[in-house]
Amino acid sequence: MVHDAQMDYYGTRLATCSSDRTVKIFDVKNGGQILVADLRGHEGPVWQVAWAHPMFGNILASCSYDRKVIIWKEENGAWDKMYEYCGHESSVNSVCWGPYDFGLILACGSSDGAISLLTFTGDQQWDVKKISNAHTIGCNAVSWAPAVVPGSLIDQPSGQKPNYIKRFVSGGCDNLVKLWKEEDGQWKEDQKLEAHSDWVRDVGWAPSIGLPTSTIASCSQDGRVFIWTCDDPAGNTWTAKLLHKFSDVVWHVSWSITGNILAVSGGDNKVAYTL
Repeated sequence: MVHDAQMDYYGTRLATCSSDRTVKIFDVKNGGQILVADLRGHEGPVWQVAWAHPMFGNILASCSYDRKVIIWKEENGAWDKMYEYCGHESSVNSVCWGPYDFGLILACGSSDGAISLLTFTGDQQWDVKKISNAHTIGCNAVSWAPAVVPGSLIDQPSGQKPNYIKRFVSGGCDNLVKLWKEEDGQWKEDQKLEAHSDWVRDVGWAPSIGLPTSTIASCSQDGRVFIWTCDDPAGNTWTAKLLHKFSDVVWHVSWSITGNILAVSGGDNKVAYTL
């Protein structure tokens, strides 16, 4: 079973991961695909893959039931392990790279209830910060907020740098969607969003086009997809709107690059697009 498939930034490469414990990389061209790499290093089903921004080179993260996160890098046409993280006590279910403005930073959500943040500090060194007990029973998904604070592109005096802030959203087996924010080098819970009645399977923070609104999509075992919006610059007031109630579990949500189209995939074997 293939659990995830992700195109790189340019749409010319596809990474897939599977229950066969491998990560495969394909060149995609002329309507076909050619297998160029078969990455072996995990000892269990691999749940998710994530490409880093190309300004850092060709870097791919993968996470697995084997409790490991592996960061792979291509150099001179050959893929190799750049870093292996073994700091979780249970399956690692989700990996997501932060906006490139922050450098190489990876959020990892695990069934042990913790979320790890891995930051590349240069010279083959990675700094690890861990949010213990982020979700009781387990974390299923993580997704970063855009780097620029909503509305700051509109309100900013010319020549002044926009306001950057590290934030991400997570979803867990406690039926909760949680927002996290970095303050003085420490990660703190910013908001707890309650609406789902079963495990939250995926969360997606919509890309920003500089507008004053923040938008998050969440989907759950309960078959429901919620859209959360916040117009308040302080980020304290979030409103939930039920987008749709499906007849089966909803596994994934994915925003288009402009943040105006949402793709939803569920247990009914269908993909629904919504504006």
